[in-house]
Amino acid sequence: MGKTTNADTADLRKEKTSERHSHNNQALEECCGSCYAHKARDEERANAHDHDHDLGIFDEGGDAHSHGHVVEEGGNPKIILARIIVSAILLVIGLLSGLPKAAALWLYIAVYLVAGYDILWRAVKNIFRGDFLDENFLMTIASIGALAIGEYPEAAGVMVFYQTGEFFQNLAVNKSRRQIRSLLDIKPEFANLRTENGVETVNPETVKVGDIIVVKAGEKVPLDGEIIEGVTSVDTSVLTGESLPQDLAPGSNILSGSINLTGVVLVRVTKAYYESTVAKILYLVEKAGAKKAVTESFITKFAKVYTPVVVALAATIAIALPLVIHGSLDTEWLYKGLVFLVISCPCALVLSIPLSYFGGLGCASKHGILIKGGNYLDALSSAEIAVFDKTGTLTRGAFAMREIYPQAGYDEETVLEYAAAGEFFSNHPIALSVKSAYGNELDEAHMSDYREVAGKGISMQYKGKKVLIGSSRLLEEFAVKHDVVSAESGTMLYLAVDGVHAASFVIADVIKSDARSSIAELRHVGIKKTIMLTGDNERTARYIQKETGLDEAYHSLLPQDKVAKVEELNEQKSEKGKKLLYVGDGINDAPVLVRADVGFAMGGVGSDAAIESADVVIMNDELYKVKESIEIAKSTKIIVWQNIVFALGVKFLVMILSVVVRLPMFIAIFADVGVALIAVLNATRALTFKTQRDKQKA
Repeated sequence: MGKTTNADTADLRKEKTSERHSHNNQALEECCGSCYAHKARDEERANAHDHDHDLGIFDEGGDAHSHGHVVEEGGNPKIILARIIVSAILLVIGLLSGLPKAAALWLYIAVYLVAGYDILWRAVKNIFRGDFLDENFLMTIASIGALAIGEYPEAAGVMVFYQTGEFFQNLAVNKSRRQIRSLLDIKPEFANLRTENGVETVNPETVKVGDIIVVKAGEKVPLDGEIIEGVTSVDTSVLTGESLPQDLAPGSNILSGSINLTGVVLVRVTKAYYESTVAKILYLVEKAGAKKAVTESFITKFAKVYTPVVVALAATIAIALPLVIHGSLDTEWLYKGLVFLVISCPCALVLSIPLSYFGGLGCASKHGILIKGGNYLDALSSAEIAVFDKTGTLTRGAFAMREIYPQAGYDEETVLEYAAAGEFFSNHPIALSVKSAYGNELDEAHMSDYREVAGKGISMQYKGKKVLIGSSRLLEEFAVKHDVVSAESGTMLYLAVDGVHAASFVIADVIKSDARSSIAELRHVGIKKTIMLTGDNERTARYIQKETGLDEAYHSLLPQDKVAKVEELNEQKSEKGKKLLYVGDGINDAPVLVRADVGFAMGGVGSDAAIESADVVIMNDELYKVKESIEIAKSTKIIVWQNIVFALGVKFLVMILSVVVRLPMFIAIFADVGVALIAVLNATRALTFKTQRDKQKA
């Protein structure tokens, strides 16, 4: 189970088949670096309506693109909030002031239009487009029904409440992908190109394959290449998520986006900028968003079925039945059709369904889980496959001493002291773990002759003894006989004192204490398959899989490989409507977090890019919160369906009676307003839901 094929790169290359990038055509070379960005922008524009509608994005220009809240005019969030406040104040005045009937009527109409003119306008526009089966039309029908029976406060109130709920839900939904790009700050700004006139600072996009670049300590690697001179350690966590730096020497491949930590290296460029690893990641973040599966809120899906059915039935009662029975229109049947429409008014659902979701979101928030919209609660309730990153998600992302193997004549305390002394001047993650394991103060006066052996380890004098601490290759270089130990997972570190092998250590990332139990508990909430995707090696992946009880593990993956694997796993879901969730914490997880049906980010240690890209943020990094979020989502969905069954059951009963007999209008009002009140009270239960862990604590 190695790396998967980068389908995105293949797609891009296919586009460019007719205009191959020649090394001799510099003008074309210079445009290549921005190919990914231009292509992503084109796709973004092409998908702007559909994608932004799904994700709920407030554009910088002031247009709000949000699910059920696409405001073509006055779409600035501040303007929407001002409209809500003004309309709410006017509504309270109308209810409490005791105004004359005519004055109150005009006041309620003003409230109705201030709060809901955009909903009415969209409903009208959608009718002409032939695409009116959404919550805008549903809200229009609901409010017109209330107006038809003289319930002006209800018509105005429904608009105010609906608009308020939508506004607060939209505040929680994903921000613009432009913000994701700004947070994904891995794009190199320059490259040090070696020329006949010396080293010149140039745009990475202008560097050609075969050119030589200089990468200094502390700089981002601008392009993929091969080291031809120098040794160094590089931080690849932005690409692989692994916090352990890699030691590189001449002949090693070095990836763009990684950070050069120590030495100066000369790199022969092997890929043009548009093909480099960092360009692929930037492109994937945007493309993954455009390809994200549509996750509609329930009210939209419900409206697509409910709205045409009740409108058609009301028209049938008012027009078709009298024509069939009497051969002409009859005011009695027109009245029955109007009553039917009033009874069918979905106020109970329009109010209680969003409120149920808001309650679910609030309950999740109390548990330290930020869910960015009710549609993700829906998706979580149908989750079937759970995919995890390794470092920072299943593990702590911090290295620690896991095993100590002292050789004859040495005890653990002594070898730890020598090892800590050898690592005294280093801030490498492995060195920090060794010093932490020792835990005592060291006297620098006992240390001398400190020397780094590039890519292998450290040599020094400590208390008059020669100490070697590093890889097996270090001991080989100094002709120290030793047994090479193969750790099940982690990095092996060897210690020699005065030319004798003194100890071997296993340094490894620490698995989170609740990882195994959290993964096992996911099976109790409907997760059928648990998978890990990691940039680490196969040996470590197998070890983590065994220790945590995962079903599958895929290793040595770069961000584009993870996206490809998630797309492959999406095809394996048992039935349509089932969802895949992904849990990660690093910048390298941003593309796959966007691509998953529901992306979880660890908010405590996670990168800004991961948190922005995710649909759910776990604020305290505890894995069991994934299960709790699914529990809350399923509970919310049950409450939603309780309201649906209750509201529609009562309404259908009264609607049937309204056709058979002439019902007083107050019965119709009860079937509308009374049912709505009961459903709203039931919806508030979502806020007080107790998870399994809450019940155990109680």
